[in-house]
Amino acid sequence: MEKIRQLSLRRSIVLYMTVSLILSFVLSGVIITQAKRVQRQIWSRYINLERYFQAQNEEDADYVVSVARPAASLMEADDLRMSELCDFLQTYSVLVCSVLGSCAAVLLFYRNKLKEPFRQLDLASRAIADNDLEFQVTYENQDEPGRLCSQFERMRRQLMENNRRLWKNIEDERALRAAIAHDIRSPLSVLKGYQEMLLEYVPDGTLDTGQIIEMLSEGMRQIDRMDCFVETMRRMNSLEDRVLKTVPVTVRELAQEIQTETDMLVKNSEVVIQVHAQDSFRKNAEDAPDESKSSVFYGDREMILETVENIVSNAVRYAQAQIEIEITMSREELKICVQDDGEGFSEAADIGKQPFYRQNAKDSLLHTGLGMYISRLYCEKHGGALLIENSGQKGAAVTAIFKKIREDF
Repeated sequence: MEKIRQLSLRRSIVLYMTVSLILSFVLSGVIITQAKRVQRQIWSRYINLERYFQAQNEEDADYVVSVARPAASLMEADDLRMSELCDFLQTYSVLVCSVLGSCAAVLLFYRNKLKEPFRQLDLASRAIADNDLEFQVTYENQDEPGRLCSQFERMRRQLMENNRRLWKNIEDERALRAAIAHDIRSPLSVLKGYQEMLLEYVPDGTLDTGQIIEMLSEGMRQIDRMDCFVETMRRMNSLEDRVLKTVPVTVRELAQEIQTETDMLVKNSEVVIQVHAQDSFRKNAEDAPDESKSSVFYGDREMILETVENIVSNAVRYAQAQIEIEITMSREELKICVQDDGEGFSEAADIGKQPFYRQNAKDSLLHTGLGMYISRLYCEKHGGALLIENSGQKGAAVTAIFKKIREDF
C-alpha cells in the first residue's frame, strides 16, 4: 500500500482505471448471466411443458432445446417489463458498468491523491495572502502533489527568512541612524564645553593665549573626529560593517584623552570623574626591556574612545557624586572599568546591551538607548566583551574589554 501511495499521478490513474475496468467487466458478466437466467425463467412460464419435455426425450444427448421468446401479447405486464429489462441489461451492462467504474475510479483517485494536497495548498495560499507564515505544509507523499507541497513549504520558509532579514535590515538602519546622532553628541558636548569656557573667560582675560590655542586645537580634534565618524557611517550599511583602523595606543595617552573628554561631559554637573591608569607591562619589565614598545596596545582608538564616552555618558545620568574610571593595559588586552555611585542596574545585564534600551521611562528624550549596544559591538569587534554588573557596595560597574588586534607596525 505504501508503494501504491507513492506512485506518480500518471501511474496512479492508469492503475485506478485498469482495476475499475476489470471489475466492471466482471460485474457486467455476472449481470448478463443473471439477466439471462431470470429471462428464461419468465419465458418458461408461457411454453407447453408437455411438448418441451417430449422434444427433449426424442432427441439425443447433444441436442439442446431452448425456450422460445413468447409473444408479447401472451405475457403479463410485469413479466413483459422484466423481460425487457433483462434485454437491456444483456445489451448495455458492459457500457453502464464501465462508465460507473470509471467515475468511481476518478473519484477515488481525486480523494486519495489530490484532495489533501489541494486542501493544504489552498489553506497555505490563504495564510500567505493574510501575511501569516506561521503554518506548515505537512503532505508527505513523494508524488507530484507531494513535491509541489514540499516546494511550497520551502517557499514559506524562504519567505519567513526574507522577512526576518528585511526586519533585521530595517532595525540595522534604524540603529545606524540613531548611532550617528548618538556618537556625534559626545564630541558636540566637548565642543560646547570649550565654547562656553571661551565665551566666559576670554572677555575678562582669564585665559592666556596658550590655553585658548589648546582649547581651539582640542575643538578641531573633536571636529575631525565627527568628520571621520560621519564619513565612516556614510560608507557602511550597519554598525557591524565598521572596519577597524588599528593604531598604537599607550595607556598614558589614553588616560589623558579620556580625562579631557569626560571632564567636558560633566562640566555642568556636580559629578566628579577620576581616571586611574595602570600599565601591567611595567610590572613585568624583565620580560619587556624595551618599554617604548612593550607599553603599546594595538586597537582602534576612535572605537575605544567612543565606547568610553558611551559608558561614561550613561554613568553620568545615574551617578550621584563620583565616577571612577580604571584603565588596565596588559600585553594582550585593554580593560576599562567605569563605576558610578548611583542606584545600579535594576534589570538583567544582557537586556541593557540591547539597542534602544532605556532603564528608566523618565530618561531624557536625547537618550537614544544605543550607548551600551554600540559599546558591546565595538568591544566584540576587538575580540573582547562588555561586562555589566552592580558593584559590591553601591552603583553600577561597566567593564569594556578590548583584545589586541595586531602588532605589525
